[in-house]
Amino acid sequence: MEWRQFLFHGSHRVSLAQRLRGALVFGMAQHVPMIERDAPVQGDNVPTEAAVLIAITDRPDPGVILTQRPQSMRKHGGQVAFPGGRVDADDADLIAAALREAEEEIALLSSHVDIIGLTDPYHTITGYVVTPVLGVIPPDLLFTPNEQEVDAIFEVPLSFLLNPINHRTQTLDWEGQERFYYELNWEDRRIWGATAAMIVNLSRRLTWPT
Repeated sequence: MEWRQFLFHGSHRVSLAQRLRGALVFGMAQHVPMIERDAPVQGDNVPTEAAVLIAITDRPDPGVILTQRPQSMRKHGGQVAFPGGRVDADDADLIAAALREAEEEIALLSSHVDIIGLTDPYHTITGYVVTPVLGVIPPDLLFTPNEQEVDAIFEVPLSFLLNPINHRTQTLDWEGQERFYYELNWEDRRIWGATAAMIVNLSRRLTWPT
């Protein structure tokens, strides 16, 4: 079953949330290559669990909310990221962690998020295993950035992010070895690293019109 079969049900248009749920269920059942990690796991270190929210705006051309970290941050300064972070002991589950972090970082209330589901976890070079949580939100919400963690909030069309033509492969030298990573460029924003890898993984799970 393809995404087109979720566009209409009889004469009534299927909602974006329904289309995404159907596409995600279909996509997660497929055997497709996933990017699992930044680099090989070193030693016997147990990764720290984290979750991010991929918030998709409910509009005719859906978008995805992304943030840019302040340049002053000690780690990953200036990088583009999804709202999210480490799972706390008080979090009921990964979804609760992603929602809490989104509220802390950009003041996105959990009551505004229609949860679609979880996608493939991704292991970062910094020792985290990050699970993306998909959710649909109303368009044109007013966000308030947490100035310590977020320098800017912006929206990128979902169709742009999921189109493989926009996924560029780059290389860098890491500990004496050539390392490959993905990069997307939207207007003046450079999306790369773990965020880009999670986008590429999502594009392999969701068949979407581009």
